[in-house]
Amino acid sequence: FSDLHGSEKALKLLAKKAEKADLIICAGDFTVFENNILRIMRKLDSIGKPVMLVHGNHEDAMFVAEICKRLKNVKFVHRKVYGNNEFQNYVFIGHGGEGFDHVSEDFERFSASAMKKIKLLKKQGKKIIFVTHQPPHNTKVDYIWAHHGNKSYTRFVKKVQPLLHVCGHLHETQGKKDRIGKTLVINPGPTGKILGT
Repeated sequence: FSDLHGSEKALKLLAKKAEKADLIICAGDFTVFENNILRIMRKLDSIGKPVMLVHGNHEDAMFVAEICKRLKNVKFVHRKVYGNNEFQNYVFIGHGGEGFDHVSEDFERFSASAMKKIKLLKKQGKKIIFVTHQPPHNTKVDYIWAHHGNKSYTRFVKKVQPLLHVCGHLHETQGKKDRIGKTLVINPGPTGKILGT
């Protein structure tokens, strides 16, 4: 899911859907400028499923990281190549924040430093799930009268070909999906989508 923006109704629907899911992926903007952030993150944690989360442009990375340290189920995957024992075949690569920049120097530095590890994981047969707040450039999920996505993400997806790229940010494209090569790109919106792999 993405862009919950503090909606109690959407959070209830999301929790209901999550009963059928193995894990939850959050692509950011779960608050409106951090209003009720502790309550919302505790509710996500209380669903009882692992939550792989990045912040959006409405949340501060360091603040979200601190809160996640106190939660059992919510993992902050911003600027991480994250895997765990529960989902041994999957690796989560996250990058949160960003707004309407077409290039992210921060992400390009991070991905360049992590590329050796990512290539090794792919060679080992791991399935990569890429989670960002902003969508990739030149897709159905970034188009509102023009393309507003991030070219750094598009280049990364073309190079790595993750199994899935979950993003958000643009409310007008919620529910839309596209493909970049073999990668499914989706903006699931606030009540989320259940996907099988």
